[in-house]
Amino acid sequence: MSNRKIQMPREVYIDPGIIKDTGDICKSLHLDKKILIVTGFHTYDIGAKPVIESLEKADIACDVVKVDNASYDSISEVEEFITPDTTVLGVGGGKVIDVAKISSYNQDVYFVSMPTTASHDGIVSPLASIKNPKTSISASAHSPIAVIADSEVIAQSPFRLLSAGCADLISNFTAIKDWELAHRLKHESFSESAAALSIMSAHLITDNIANIKPNLEPSARIVMKSLFSGGMAISIAGSSRPASGSEHLFSHALDKILDKPALHGEQCGIGTIMMMYLHSGDWRAIKKALEGVKAPTTAREVGIADEDIIEALMMAHKIRPARYTILGDNGISEEAAYDLAQKTGVIE
Repeated sequence: MSNRKIQMPREVYIDPGIIKDTGDICKSLHLDKKILIVTGFHTYDIGAKPVIESLEKADIACDVVKVDNASYDSISEVEEFITPDTTVLGVGGGKVIDVAKISSYNQDVYFVSMPTTASHDGIVSPLASIKNPKTSISASAHSPIAVIADSEVIAQSPFRLLSAGCADLISNFTAIKDWELAHRLKHESFSESAAALSIMSAHLITDNIANIKPNLEPSARIVMKSLFSGGMAISIAGSSRPASGSEHLFSHALDKILDKPALHGEQCGIGTIMMMYLHSGDWRAIKKALEGVKAPTTAREVGIADEDIIEALMMAHKIRPARYTILGDNGISEEAAYDLAQKTGVIE
């Protein structure tokens, strides 16, 4: 085993109204020399404004940069504002946080994660998804020095985003099965502690389905805590293996095929149903859990054509050839893809 460093946040706050304490938290961490807020055009009012007010109250100067996508152009724009004394606060959804994470990593400064939605586990993990034309890549970064997640703010976001976060967590079940398979067949390194934490994160959702409802702060807190522990599993493993398997390869394949993909978590959830079938697991329980959190379980629900589902299934194994999954080295045939999608009810 190498002496690989495991990065984890120094402080984590998941509480209602905690966004109003941003200034005090930054001071306690000695991150008050210069603050750069990276936010989105839609999350400025709900997220960035209260952060600015809190920083001003604590006499901390700040600049603001608004970004609309997780691209290298956005990263370059943010980096122009960063000096060695800067702390970057990513205040927004997944795209905003990915840009803040990568730009702070490139400039070797601290990063604070302040999510306004709970749509995926990138809130905490040392990885970021960056868009290229017709595809997205997973880039190495660093974990935030702190996480400040206001569960009241997150509860106000569209429930579809929270539902997608739940689906992304449920996909951990097949991600771990794929990882175990790669460990057995390809001698890939495997972390039992990371795998256990990943499965626990998924169970936090499936065991609390009745408590996950729209516009409820306790619901947002449950999902946020689950996403946090899922992100920690990635940090422990040193890769996205605990949370990304064949179901994610399927989702990334859809991203390449579709002009307007569905939400990442939604696509992963649908993929999880089919990949659990391939693993001979209880795919019906996966489908029921997704339905319980109001996540889509069919192509029709997310406006994806049947033929695009089939194409994605056939090409998924090519997305990350080094990542061995239930799809194998050669993928599945068109006939098998149709059979899989129809038997699980993903297509009619």
